[in-house]
Amino acid sequence: MLKINIENLNFSCIIGILDFERLNEQKVIVNLSFKYDFEGEKDIFIDYSEVALFVENSMIKEQFKLIEDAILYLKNHLKSKYKIKKLKIKISKPDIMKNCIVSVGN
Repeated sequence: MLKINIENLNFSCIIGILDFERLNEQKVIVNLSFKYDFEGEKDIFIDYSEVALFVENSMIKEQFKLIEDAILYLKNHLKSKYKIKKLKIKISKPDIMKNCIVSVGN
């Protein structure tokens, strides 16, 4: 079993429940990791660039109100699309507060 880590995937999207968050895109940072069975060339590998692009496109398209909803959406879709185990997702909003980075993870 191997582990893929996608770290500090950052982009801007509409996310949040506050009025100004619904009007203006803000920067988000996504970190995720998962394990999958791979034992050699005969096995099908998981293209991490495809996973990263799916995450970014989904977050931009769906315009989630809550980070929690984004995590559940990504978890359900990634697990149905790929044979993965032990999926961990953390989404951060680095600019929402002046003195800290806020994030939610599973």
